[in-house]
Amino acid sequence: MVTTPQSAAAGVAERAGAIAVQTSQSVVGVVENMAWLEQADGTRLEVFGSGGGQTVAGRLSKTLGTDVPLLGQVPLDITAREAGDAGTPVVISDPDSPAASALRAVARTLTARQRGLAGRSLGVTPVKR
Repeated sequence: MVTTPQSAAAGVAERAGAIAVQTSQSVVGVVENMAWLEQADGTRLEVFGSGGGQTVAGRLSKTLGTDVPLLGQVPLDITAREAGDAGTPVVISDPDSPAASALRAVARTLTARQRGLAGRSLGVTPVKR
């Protein structure tokens, strides 16, 4: 699920997560977009508030009965907007930007997840001959 820090957006993301499960989709985690705007002096300006991603992760974990982690927080970043407008991923066009760093961290978290079949239904029924 992707959300922004505002409580209204967090509520929408939470409902979308519940609907995803009802339609047999997996919810692997939450990403908070536009988490802050990094200032020239290195401070963070939380333009849209804070905590929406963690709130969604916590509520979905409770609702779904499984751990739904906050995978990462992506800051507001002009280079990400410009790259998106140009159709180029920011991790390619400006790999050192704050948004690119945050997105790479989310990707690393997702690729580290185990995807084994242990405990999963394969939808196969044994047959006797």
